[in-house]
Amino acid sequence: MIDTILNYLGNSSAITIFVLVLLSAYLVAVFWIFIYRLISINALLTNEKKSLESLTSRNTAVNPLSSLYKCSNGSSSKHILHACEISIIKDTSVGISSLSIISSTSPFVGLFGTVVGILESFAKFSSHSKVGFSVIAPAISEALVATAAGIFVAIFAYTFHQILVRKVYELNTYIKAQAEILVAKG
Repeated sequence: MIDTILNYLGNSSAITIFVLVLLSAYLVAVFWIFIYRLISINALLTNEKKSLESLTSRNTAVNPLSSLYKCSNGSSSKHILHACEISIIKDTSVGISSLSIISSTSPFVGLFGTVVGILESFAKFSSHSKVGFSVIAPAISEALVATAAGIFVAIFAYTFHQILVRKVYELNTYIKAQAEILVAKG
């Protein structure tokens, strides 16, 4: 396995290696953004859920751990609460657009690597008078590795993007419900 990878990298051009390094960096960024944002959003979700439960069950004030409480300073003004909702969701959504960008661009980066690899393969074959399928097929399959890598990265980026978007939506729902209750009480 390692010999195959080293052989592939040894036969690849600088552009193909650059494409694979870029896609590797994309993959690391995708996992880092996802894990970091998932942990922070889940913590916020837990606090907002507890706060909403205390508002609806015990008819008490917003939980001091709630982001809504911290932002509004206990105010029940509709305008202040709405501004807090927007601010909280904006802060929570940081990094999610990066996942979207990576999921949409990584297949194109991979495709670029494939096109360059195919062009280089054909340039090598131009000096031969007869080239059979047994020579062309391995070169083309090596070039397609970049496309596969781009699609691989895009799958994770898109999936993680969708998971985080759903978490932000849940958080927004909890915050809006609390704000509505506070406005109604106020």
